Amino acid sequence: MNFYDQLQQQTEDARHSLLSAPLIQRGARGDIRLEEYIGFLTQAYYHVKHTVPLMMACGSRLTDKQEWLREALAEYIEEETGHQEWILNDIAACGGDVDAVRNGQPNLSTELMVAYAYDTIARGNPLGFFGMVNVLEGTSIALATNAARAIQKSLDLPNKAFSYLLSHGDLDIGHIDFFKGLMNRIEDEADKRAIVHSARAIFRLYGDIFREVESRAAAAAEVA
Repeated sequence: MNFYDQLQQQTEDARHSLLSAPLIQRGARGDIRLEEYIGFLTQAYYHVKHTVPLMMACGSRLTDKQEWLREALAEYIEEETGHQEWILNDIAACGGDVDAVRNGQPNLSTELMVAYAYDTIARGNPLGFFGMVNVLEGTSIALATNAARAIQKSLDLPNKAFSYLLSHGDLDIGHIDFFKGLMNRIEDEADKRAIVHSARAIFRLYGDIFREVESRAAAAAEVA
C-alpha cells in the first residue's frame, strides 16, 4: 500500500470524528444560521491567513535532500497567496463586519490549531505540516461545494458570498492529486509517522473549531 493510502487508513477514525461535528452535518444540509456561516468564515480567515507563512516556515527547515518538497511548497505558496482576502469578501457579502474580523482575534480552538502547526514545524518534524494539508484539502473536497450550494439555497445569499468554499472545492481536487504524488515519494518512516500523527491531531483540532463556532453562536442567540 502506498503512503497516501496508508495515511487515509491510519487517520480514518479521526476523520470520522471531524465529519461528525454537528455544524458540519447541518452545513451539508444547509441547516445553519447566517451567524454560524459568518462565524465559520471568520475562523477560516484566522487560520487561512497563516497558510503561506506556515509553508514558508516548513520550507525553511527542509534539508538539501528534501529540495523536491521545497519546490512543491513554492507551488502551493503561489496558489494559496491572498486566499484570506477571498474570505473577507465573502463575509462582506453576508453583511458581516470585515474590519472587526480583520482586526479581531481568533477563537481559542482556532488559535490552538494554528499554534500546533507552527510548533510541529519548529519543534518537531517539519514534514508534520503535511498532515495539516491532508486534513484541510481533503475536507474541502468532501464538503465545500455541496455545503456551499445547500447553505446558499437555505440562506438566500449571492454567489459572491461563497468564493472561498466554491473555489476550494474545485481547486483542491487538483491539489489532492498533487499531494498524493508528494506523499507517495516519502520513504523515511519517521517522516511518515510525523505526518500521520499531525493529521490525527489536526482532525481533532479542526473539529473543535466547528464545535466552538456552533456553541458561541448558540450562546449569542440565547442572549439576544
